[in-house]
Amino acid sequence: MKTALLVGFGSFIGGTGRYLISKVLQQNIASSFPYGTFTVNIVGCFLIGVVYGWSSKNNLDPSWQLFLTSGILGGFTTFSAFSLETINLIKIGNPYGAILYVFLSILFGLVATLNGYWVTRLF
Repeated sequence: MKTALLVGFGSFIGGTGRYLISKVLQQNIASSFPYGTFTVNIVGCFLIGVVYGWSSKNNLDPSWQLFLTSGILGGFTTFSAFSLETINLIKIGNPYGAILYVFLSILFGLVATLNGYWVTRLF
């Protein structure tokens, strides 16, 4: 039960952060491209790489690891919103934007996760 509460509380923190960051970015960038979600996903991928690398080096307590990864970062990253926004790009007649969005999200997400992991190896 304690672990479920930690994950739930972490999800609240992450989801709130995702909403605020996405909203600010989308309001300040005039484009149909979902920059808010894109940015949150890439930052979240990087941070999950950092947590993974750091926890494997420092034997982080499993409860804290779940709080950070499944909780905060699980609530922060938004691949369900990513899927919906991809479909919306297609629906508004921008299939090339949808393809670009999917490709860049996957590529930069993987690169950010790997870099986050590598950063922990430097220190």
